[in-house]
Amino acid sequence: MGILTLAAVSGNVAVIGYGIAALGPGIGMGMIASKAIESTARQPEVGGRLMVLMLLGIAFVEVLALLGFVLAFIK
Repeated sequence: MGILTLAAVSGNVAVIGYGIAALGPGIGMGMIASKAIESTARQPEVGGRLMVLMLLGIAFVEVLALLGFVLAFIK
């Protein structure tokens, strides 16, 4: 194995690692949205407040996904 082969393998492993790391935020966003919809179905009068909280939670989860994406390019 030459140096070029090792560099190519290292780059591919980083992409696979980010793909696996993106599963967590994806599952988290799905859980946040499902619980917000479930809560709105149970108490429709608080639907507006739940929507704001859901979007805020999704934004925080998305920051974690973008942070992992950026760190994959920095390293």
